[in-house]
Amino acid sequence: MKILFISLGCDKNLVDSEVMLGLLASRGYEMTDEETKADIIVVNTCCFIRDAKEESIQNILEMARYKKEGHLKALIVTGCMAQRYRQEVLDEISEVDAVLGTASYDKILDVIDEALKGHHSVTMEDMNALPEVPTKRLVTTGGHFAYLKIAEGCDKHCTYCIIPKIRGNFRSVPMEELLEEAGYLAEQGVRELILVAQETTLYGKDIYGKKSLHLLLKELCKINSIRWIRVMYCYPEEITDELIEVMKEEEKVCHYLDLPIQHANDTILKRMGRRTSKQKLITVIGKLRKEIPDICLRTTLITGFPGETNEQHEELMGFVDEMEFDRLGVFIYSPEEDTPAAAMPDQIEEEIKEKRQAELMELQQNIAFEKAENMIGQEVLVMIEGKVAEENAYVGRTYRDAPNVDGLIFVNTEEELNSGDFAKVKVSGAADYDLIGGLI
Repeated sequence: MKILFISLGCDKNLVDSEVMLGLLASRGYEMTDEETKADIIVVNTCCFIRDAKEESIQNILEMARYKKEGHLKALIVTGCMAQRYRQEVLDEISEVDAVLGTASYDKILDVIDEALKGHHSVTMEDMNALPEVPTKRLVTTGGHFAYLKIAEGCDKHCTYCIIPKIRGNFRSVPMEELLEEAGYLAEQGVRELILVAQETTLYGKDIYGKKSLHLLLKELCKINSIRWIRVMYCYPEEITDELIEVMKEEEKVCHYLDLPIQHANDTILKRMGRRTSKQKLITVIGKLRKEIPDICLRTTLITGFPGETNEQHEELMGFVDEMEFDRLGVFIYSPEEDTPAAAMPDQIEEEIKEKRQAELMELQQNIAFEKAENMIGQEVLVMIEGKVAEENAYVGRTYRDAPNVDGLIFVNTEEELNSGDFAKVKVSGAADYDLIGGLI
């Protein structure tokens, strides 16, 4: 039987999708990317913000029609939206056969079996469990890089965020399991590991009694064929001296950190439930840059949070201008039901939110373009991602670029290269967020 799998949302959700794909492959299911040929369709959903929720619903509705237009026998909905709206999904979209929660993806085979028998079901295991899956993941990222989810859930309870209610409490994956998984990924040809979680910096605190990300990184660095290790979703207030030291000492750990700060005004940070302040952010960013001069810092912001004044927006603009982040994304605040922020007074009009987002992104664009120009003449190590069609050129990434969120570098050469190869490149030009160069 043929299965079409749609994975929406973040890279953490993608890991869950890859685990499910591994289970499906172990049963002998054949994968397809053609809706009309699919016997079974699985939609792994996201509902982090309104746009993500709408995308999830749209995908489910589009797939539902193949109950009539194709030969679809079972439509399964998994992931965050499934966890949050469970029965509603089943009740309101009659074509859906089964709903599977965020901690229940290991039950995908059983759920499909029941759906094919004509049984409708909602499967919700303990949200604070860590599913144990006997089969290996099916990596979908091209084979040369892969995400390693080191923890699940979150204990922070920021006022705008629904994640703790649909992903549960923070719980680390035991180190031995991660090392086994990383070793397997390396055997499959993976050269870059990207560590992800709702919050990576707290790794190990729940099971080892202390923050242990630095210890995990040291162990991962021992895997011979892994060349790069990249860390995402680091809360700035949780960054330790030990983590900085490992980044300095271990060549495989990329001088790159993703720091989701969300804002820089103290009042807004407090209303958001963030556990930091503007001064603390300035201090930790300054320390990172002092200790690791070539570090690339990425961050995300939320604009238009309830009660945000023009003055507070201008303060954030000044902060971005001063800090000169290498990479920056801006989300428009989206009120999520069942979160404290959604019930706060002084909600901001959409038009104002969009205007503020545009101003922040224009400022960041100027910073990013200047930083790209400053790279001209530098020699960088590049991981090749693929070939440019009908040209003697390849596309790749430097240590400064996480896949799918940051820029690329286009490498001109007549030499034959393969995806996953590493090459020394001299930067010769910049095109907006991307770089151009040639083999050294």
